[in-house]
Amino acid sequence: MAIGKWIGGVLGWIVSGGSIIGALAGYVLGSLFESGAESSGAATGYDGYSNNPYAGDGYDEGERNSFLFSMMVLSSYIIKADGKIMHSEMEYVRGFLRQNFGEPAAIQGEEILLKLFERQKSEGMMVYRETIRKVCVEIRFHMNESMRLQLLNYLVMIAKADGRVTKEEKEALYEVATTMGQSTYDVDSLLAMDYSNRSSGNQRRGETYADRDQELANAYKVLGISPTATDEEVKKAYRQLALRHHPDRVASLGDDVRKTAEKKFQEINNAKEIVFKARGL
Repeated sequence: MAIGKWIGGVLGWIVSGGSIIGALAGYVLGSLFESGAESSGAATGYDGYSNNPYAGDGYDEGERNSFLFSMMVLSSYIIKADGKIMHSEMEYVRGFLRQNFGEPAAIQGEEILLKLFERQKSEGMMVYRETIRKVCVEIRFHMNESMRLQLLNYLVMIAKADGRVTKEEKEALYEVATTMGQSTYDVDSLLAMDYSNRSSGNQRRGETYADRDQELANAYKVLGISPTATDEEVKKAYRQLALRHHPDRVASLGDDVRKTAEKKFQEINNAKEIVFKARGL
């Protein structure tokens, strides 16, 4: 099966000499290219800007494909962090690819993950863990912080796909985050986000005081601050978080990635509104 336009083509920095992600790309994508990529033109690249419907202003094909392949590599680590491959977590990845790139991409994405699981099994967990560490170091060097945060956001959403985040998954998220140059607070902030599209700061039918207390506690976690923080500290934390997660900072990755970033940005604004309302700001 040929690699579609959602990934493949120009892979940017990951094919540079000595790149561990480049080696993984060769291992995974090579076998998939052999089954028909040449006939589709994927092996020689494509005009991603003019032909890719997900491209926007400032779009960078190589940077985007490097981001997407890095996402698949780290997803393989998070999905198996607790020793199990959960259907819900696999379906989250398939659903993301299906929604943004179509059914062929969902099928190809699953094939890539299965190849990575094979690699993990053949290397053994300890060796594969070191491979992931090296991947994270490369990502830290080549991606800006906003891209790394968006990548981390995808991994958190995968871990949350089955309704709970295990101790092993959380530890793996912490490990990936810190090796990429982020903090455990970034993971906690993303874990506290709620993408259920609930209205923020307003009392909802059937909502109890305990529900509102929990929502406020989660809002503080999203902002990465303590409930004992001063009003000025709250405002400063929000401004810094909004700057780091602003969707414009990942515009080069394509409109689909930017739209996901916009949802995350809205969650940050929702958290701000909840905290500000509770404080009368």
